[in-house]
Amino acid sequence: MSVPRLEKAIGIEVYATSSLGVGGLIRQHIEDFIVKEVLVDGSKAELNKYSSQVLGSSPIKNRYLICVLVKRDWDTFLALQAIAKQLDLSPRYIQIAGIKDAKALTAQYITVEDRSFEEIQKVQVKDIYVHPIGYFHSRFSSYYLLGNHFDITMRAIDHSRSMIKNRMIRTIEEFKEIGGVPNFFGHQRFGTIRPITHLVGKAIVQDDFRKAAWLYLAKPSLHEHPESRIAREQLQRTQDFKQALKIFPKQLRYERWMLKHLANKPEDFVGAFRRLPIKLRKLFPQAYQAYLFNKFLSKRLEKGFPLNRAEVGDYVVNVERSGLPMIKMRRKADTGTITEIDRAIQAGKMRLAMPLVGFKHYFSKGVQDEIEKQILEEEGITAANFKIEAMPETSLRGGLRTVLVPMNDFLLKSIAANQVNRSKYEVEVSFTLYRGSYATIVLRELMKPTSIVQAGF
Repeated sequence: MSVPRLEKAIGIEVYATSSLGVGGLIRQHIEDFIVKEVLVDGSKAELNKYSSQVLGSSPIKNRYLICVLVKRDWDTFLALQAIAKQLDLSPRYIQIAGIKDAKALTAQYITVEDRSFEEIQKVQVKDIYVHPIGYFHSRFSSYYLLGNHFDITMRAIDHSRSMIKNRMIRTIEEFKEIGGVPNFFGHQRFGTIRPITHLVGKAIVQDDFRKAAWLYLAKPSLHEHPESRIAREQLQRTQDFKQALKIFPKQLRYERWMLKHLANKPEDFVGAFRRLPIKLRKLFPQAYQAYLFNKFLSKRLEKGFPLNRAEVGDYVVNVERSGLPMIKMRRKADTGTITEIDRAIQAGKMRLAMPLVGFKHYFSKGVQDEIEKQILEEEGITAANFKIEAMPETSLRGGLRTVLVPMNDFLLKSIAANQVNRSKYEVEVSFTLYRGSYATIVLRELMKPTSIVQAGF
């Protein structure tokens, strides 16, 4: 089954399921993609339903005010910048557990340091709502995050109601047969309209910050807004940062921050990247790390090796009662333990894992090791490259990531005819994924789109 070219460019080269997709479009409306954060204690961030009274102990004992951030059609980092500006606070005093989709309606927990309930209530930013709910003993982080619940509407589906239902049920059955959803890094990690984040990351890993900056600032995409594309093309031609600053659209905020720096120091590319939020800087090498993982997983699937059974030399990790993988509780399968490990995988007590490349790289053995080494050689990269001397804060030690993620609470909520065009259908689904996994990976298997951009990914 053919995979769209843009997916291959981010390392997703195969489908894990053979069932036919339903097609259709996502994100036709912002409310078609709803994300609600779920914490390890079972708490779920809701879009509303919050009282005007803050709960918990006083700020004298706990300096972190925990809030629910609801945003509509906002980039996470820009939303935090906007909130921080209203609070006259550095963004580093606002902590999150995870980055949420931009083109979506999302609810997530944040902590705000050294600000009162009353100050939070005064925040007024269009399409951003901050609801203080209690005081907390520490900064918020991914440690407290279990996963995300998704409510998604797919539109403009051409097939009959029965065919839609049958195809979706068959795909879900295939997920169960292979033990879950392939844990690819999703499209938003790289960018769909302009998938260059991993390319910038590779240049940074190779210590070529000039190339990284030019890719980020000046590599255009046919799919982006014409105003943005023209500005990038002109910068490519003129290589004039001061002129670019005059014509780059205001919505390209991150690019403009870098251009302001380069207009005064045109050779200080490391300094230009340091104008970006630290979490965004880290995203570039992380995206390249994610690209390599996707390549590893694609090649394993392509070669026909299972995802729910270990080969000699594979890494496996234990699984908590909550369902989260215990990445530090790892071991390698060998001929003496592989039967025991496979039984644990089938029982849900272990999961197969593959490396996230870093300077403390965990190489697999056996057939998986061959896959990893071949791809790294093709890329011209070694594990040591991920120790980034010029920008140490973006260095990556490496680790492991499970090759499958369970999909919980899947519900085919409705299949309804479009009110305007009765020959097309709209489908509502909901499901929950553990942290670090992507709803778009589920959707690509359900839909099998011919064009990622046109389909709304």
